[in-house]
Amino acid sequence: MGSVREGLPGGLPEGRYGRSADERADRKLKIVGSVLGVALLGVVGWIGWDYVAGQSVSAEVIKYDVVSDSEVQVHLEVRKEAGVTGVCTLSSQDKEHSEVGRADFTFAQPGKRIDEMVTLRTTGRATMIELVGCQPAG
Repeated sequence: MGSVREGLPGGLPEGRYGRSADERADRKLKIVGSVLGVALLGVVGWIGWDYVAGQSVSAEVIKYDVVSDSEVQVHLEVRKEAGVTGVCTLSSQDKEHSEVGRADFTFAQPGKRIDEMVTLRTTGRATMIELVGCQPAG
């Protein structure tokens, strides 16, 4: 009679011939995916840091008061480096969302944080104020 063969039915004995090609490919894919994931996180972190650190002048509209049909008083809080002159642009719109005023305001004070009331002249009654942006002068 014939001998009975031990092992897995229909396959090779487990562990006898090393790793299969699929296992090797899976391991390589995991390594490549990990390296790419770490690189992506590094790029996103670098872009975020550059964005935050690159803004040497920033501001926030604290409040505003529509004084008349041609004037708005705006309370700005400006943050900048001590030796930098900052320029901030404000825009105002009326109730139909048409722009009725736009102006640049310069902040040359030596401090890092400046609270100042500025007057924005308008061509009609403003209902909204927008801080368009700030940047270093020059």
